[in-house]
Amino acid sequence: MTFRLAADAVLILHLTFIVFVVFGAMPTLRWRWFPAIHLPAAAWGIYAEANHRICPLTYLENHLRHMAGQAGYKNSFIEHYLLNIIYPEGLTPEIQYLLAAAVLLINLAIYGWLICHRHKTR
Repeated sequence: MTFRLAADAVLILHLTFIVFVVFGAMPTLRWRWFPAIHLPAAAWGIYAEANHRICPLTYLENHLRHMAGQAGYKNSFIEHYLLNIIYPEGLTPEIQYLLAAAVLLINLAIYGWLICHRHKTR
């Protein structure tokens, strides 16, 4: 039971990290130091998606699920949990490039708006 709960906690952490990578620039509106935390995470997310890497959290969750006597999954977190909802046909390299580009563009837009907004208020 403990390993299963730990695996579920890693799953929640993994999803939280993905949301943070995509939208983590937003807290910069309040905290100027936040890019120091967000930009490395966003860079990892973009790199991992564009280079078809499997996140280490996937390996950790699989290990914990095996320790709990459950089956892990062979693909990435996105393929296993989110792909059937977002892209039912399957994750292709082209889709991964689009996801990486979307993360990059969303964050560039947020940081760009933030920079313009701060310059206007000065």
